[in-house]
Amino acid sequence: MFGSQLKRIALGTTAVAGVFALAACGSSSTTASQAPAQQQGGSGAAGGAAPVRVASDETPRCTTDDLTVSLGTPEQAGESTGQYEVPLVYTNISGQDCGLHGVPGVDLLGPDHPMGPVYHLPRIDNGAPVNVVTPGHTATAGITVLTPSTPDDAWTPTHLETIPPGQTTPFQLDWPSDLPVLRQDGATHPGSWVNGILADPA
Repeated sequence: MFGSQLKRIALGTTAVAGVFALAACGSSSTTASQAPAQQQGGSGAAGGAAPVRVASDETPRCTTDDLTVSLGTPEQAGESTGQYEVPLVYTNISGQDCGLHGVPGVDLLGPDHPMGPVYHLPRIDNGAPVNVVTPGHTATAGITVLTPSTPDDAWTPTHLETIPPGQTTPFQLDWPSDLPVLRQDGATHPGSWVNGILADPA
């Protein structure tokens, strides 16, 4: 069953330094879409839709305290075999407008693996350059993941850890238990990545 339970966790200074860096090389898939060449190393939701608005210099960035986060239902990514889009939905729970733009850091945490128990997803800066999320409304960053073609390559995360752009305190969410991921740590054109944040349409 797809779903998520939100938990906020504190992150120490040592942990922050190690979060969202890319690890060593992995394999790639020929049947799925590949991440664009320019990428950076990484760390149905509730709420109404928010119109995209240009932020002024006075618009503060959304902080972790301003937000809640949830995972939407994974859907197949176009005609790409084995590739899925998972919405990472941020809701502004504060009483004021705040700016939410850029690419969040996302780590997938799971069982032990030859590349380690944490998969640091690469980031693609393809979201809105600037946008404002009004109170009670949402903005979404899509997570593109590639599933394995054989059971031997299956690795199923237990949790997702994400840090909003410009922040240092992460959220932790449960990962869908029936969505395995193909590990491609450090691949040049991986089939899994995090997209930039877009304000949800009105």
